[in-house]
Amino acid sequence: MTAGTAPAPAPAPEVLAAFESAKGFMPTGEGLALYAAATEAAALGLPLLEVGTYCGRSTILLADAARAAGVTALTVDHHRGSEEQQPGWEYHDPSVVDPEVGLMDTLPSFRRTLHAAGLEEHVVALVGRSPQVAAVWGGRLGLVFIDGGHTDAHANGDYEGWAPHLAVGGLLVIHDVFPDPADGGQAPYRVWRRALASGAFAEVAEHESLRVLRRTGDLPAPEPDAPSRTH
Repeated sequence: MTAGTAPAPAPAPEVLAAFESAKGFMPTGEGLALYAAATEAAALGLPLLEVGTYCGRSTILLADAARAAGVTALTVDHHRGSEEQQPGWEYHDPSVVDPEVGLMDTLPSFRRTLHAAGLEEHVVALVGRSPQVAAVWGGRLGLVFIDGGHTDAHANGDYEGWAPHLAVGGLLVIHDVFPDPADGGQAPYRVWRRALASGAFAEVAEHESLRVLRRTGDLPAPEPDAPSRTH
């Protein structure tokens, strides 16, 4: 930190402890960068939205930033798990499989996470597939955090569905941006490049695989007859 530069906002120790104890994949450093972005975006007085809830680890940070600013955190997920979380894949967790239906269901774990952190009343959980929820959403957003499915169809569907709802001056945050394919999947990286190429976003911060962009102008008109993406 240079002289005269204010320190980045940080959550209270008990909030950070709740984040670190919650089930999930986001490292603490990236979580702190997300919290700083959420705190800045919340000053717009608009809701903060994330795509990809899982068990609520990152939701804790968005909810705490929202609570401090008097806004609401929104989180979108179908709670059946993304591709890499299905049986036989690297990130599968049998403890979040519903034994009655034989499918993943992270919604109960998410609710327990928020309850333990004392943040339930500051979060609205939108249970459904991201493009379907985005299609019926009518309000502006101060922050959109994309951390859902990591295929091109899913990542592009999240961007196409939610970026138009982001207010000018709001922040678009993308997780798991790996320029080197050896470090991870490329779909979030391609969405990050797409956002910058649109001319509607400027990058303002990065921390490891987390990228923060500010919406600076109008998005290009959608291509005619573009195939819809659902997940």
